[in-house]
Amino acid sequence: MGGAPSETPNRRGHFRYRERVHAAWWSWPLPLVAATLLAAEVHMGYPGLRAWLPYVVLIPLALALPLLMSRLRILVTDEELVVGNARLPLRFVSEVEVIPRERKQRALGPELDPAAFLVHRPWAPTAVRIWLDDPEDPTPYWVISTRHPERLAAELNPERPQNR
Repeated sequence: MGGAPSETPNRRGHFRYRERVHAAWWSWPLPLVAATLLAAEVHMGYPGLRAWLPYVVLIPLALALPLLMSRLRILVTDEELVVGNARLPLRFVSEVEVIPRERKQRALGPELDPAAFLVHRPWAPTAVRIWLDDPEDPTPYWVISTRHPERLAAELNPERPQNR
């Protein structure tokens, strides 16, 4: 989807931002090569039908792995942020910080609060940190990997009239 806004309505309003964080092209060959080598090793040890069974099982699994990892959806509606299955009402967003490529490693390492909600995808080079203002929630902030942090931050900005 690439982060482009959409006008597709849903129960909680129109989508203001939508992104699917797909796995990078380089994440596909490694599981495929590993599955093929493992299947070839089993193939050498067994004759007949059992020799081809690992190819039939392992190669589709190796193709499904990057597909499953590409299921992360980020949506911003008029009322909430949806990241995968997690939902955050926009009224609890107090500040949004863009984390550029050069700071992402520090933000996910020494700067990371153990109580933070984290959705990290290594192939997304940047992220956003969303500070929360909810006294009943022990989570101080969310860190979400995204390819379009400025656009996501603009939609989550608590200064927008719709977010008040």
